[in-house]
Amino acid sequence: MNMMREQSDLTMLRDRLRAFAAERDWEQFHSPKNLSMALMVEVAELMEHFQWLTEAQSSELPPKTQQEVSEELADCLLYLVRLSDRLGVDLKAAALHKLEKNAAKYPTDRVRGSSKKYSEY
Repeated sequence: MNMMREQSDLTMLRDRLRAFAAERDWEQFHSPKNLSMALMVEVAELMEHFQWLTEAQSSELPPKTQQEVSEELADCLLYLVRLSDRLGVDLKAAALHKLEKNAAKYPTDRVRGSSKKYSEY
């Protein structure tokens, strides 16, 4: 049930984003190049909230900052969903495939507790 809900949630976001862009005649601006650049801008805006914080501070954000971070994360997700739609990528399938690849690269018996890259093992 959860897997079906996750798919329907991503599909719902995709469909709402398609409608949002179409209603504003923004399809013309939503090229993969432009969407990937917009995504990077949003990621940079997210990073600004953490710049100069200690590890502990970054884990315990004040409510106002937490809300701002939430909105930046939403912007990142929306651009990512829109970009994947424009490229014809099934985002859920791609993420699950990548998770499987990462599990093979980073077997738990070899990497538990380590931050080394797979090529360093």
